[in-house]
Amino acid sequence: RRIPVQVAKRIRGSRMVGGQTTHIPLKVNSAGMIPLIFAQSILIFPGTVAGYFLGVENEWGRWFAEQVYNFFNLQHSWGYWILYFWLVVAFTFFYTLVIFQQQNIAENLQKQGGFIPGIRPGRPTAEYLYKVLMRITLVGALFLGVVAVLPFLVRTITGVQTLSLEATAMLIVVGVGLDTMRQLEAAQELLRTVVLK
Repeated sequence: RRIPVQVAKRIRGSRMVGGQTTHIPLKVNSAGMIPLIFAQSILIFPGTVAGYFLGVENEWGRWFAEQVYNFFNLQHSWGYWILYFWLVVAFTFFYTLVIFQQQNIAENLQKQGGFIPGIRPGRPTAEYLYKVLMRITLVGALFLGVVAVLPFLVRTITGVQTLSLEATAMLIVVGVGLDTMRQLEAAQELLRTVVLK
């Protein structure tokens, strides 16, 4: 989403600067693959710890360790994948907010004399950007959650157990494809400018 920004005209010395229009690009998925990695790391930990207690002599302890180990390692239960989905969604919001707060966009805009048309500088700008970011991150987080559980859904629907798809692998392939397309478009644009001159 592109948020329009106008920079006020200012006089520096004998020349006028500013007075231009630009935009702040907010990505639908600004967290990238980080939420998938966080969620997988969190889900691996309980199964690993439970694996150490599978051979204990206490019958109740062994049963509990087996239940935890099976839930987090076999990955055939709906509960595991529902938990994975919600962890991905939660970590997408968490990571996006951490990155967004570090940028201090509203404060930097105010220092540079920029403003969003119709929004007052300072706190109202920060609140507006936060509200827009939360709405588009919701869509991105839900999409990333669906991509994360897509291998399980495909295996469940088709019944093919040999199908090996990973959400992170799919995102890498799509990311490389998009980057390649951007580079080809940039090269094509450069070629056009050279030919026109």
